[in-house]
Amino acid sequence: MKKILLTSVGLAALGLAPAIAADLPARTYTKAPAAVAPLYNWTGFYIGAMGGFGKEDASDFAMSGGFGGGTAGYNWQTGQFVFGIEADAAGADISSSFAVPGLVSAEDKIRALGTVRGRFGIAYEQILFYGTGGFAWADERASATALGVTLSDTKTRTGWTAGAGAEVMFAPHWSVKAEYLYRSFGSETIFAGAVPGGLSTGTLNIHSGQVGVNYHF
Repeated sequence: MKKILLTSVGLAALGLAPAIAADLPARTYTKAPAAVAPLYNWTGFYIGAMGGFGKEDASDFAMSGGFGGGTAGYNWQTGQFVFGIEADAAGADISSSFAVPGLVSAEDKIRALGTVRGRFGIAYEQILFYGTGGFAWADERASATALGVTLSDTKTRTGWTAGAGAEVMFAPHWSVKAEYLYRSFGSETIFAGAVPGGLSTGTLNIHSGQVGVNYHF
């Protein structure tokens, strides 16, 4: 009797299966969403203009003044990380002077400066935060007048620079940036042709802040 009952239930279930299946909602399949490309990509070549203010790290007769010039560079982006190289050059009027009227006067002036630097940063869509460092140079002119005699000498100082900054894409192909750079130059000997043994300038360290605008190709 039990065997007949189980057989009857099984046959009934088989008969109902097509009807139950017909009442079930059809299963739909959807494709996974396509990967979305980043809205901002920092990879590529760029050029721009920049300017700022520099001040010598010294307690007495520290040089200070402005500068302005151009920038060129290239970035590579992988994920959030951005690597790059950048060069800039600027005309400058960073100077200091000293005078005792009728006796002596002296001036020290940086007339041009520039850098070649590596950059490493992290991008958050249109904002890039980065650190930077590399080679620095400066064209410096020293002059002095005493008892009617004038001496002048020009040197190209070389050294290193390091700093940090932030850059923001504010429109397609266009960005603005602000950065701080510390520049350090080794000592030079000046007036060697007029003063036996010349005079040592000592090291030259400059703090500078600058802003710029770049066009990205």
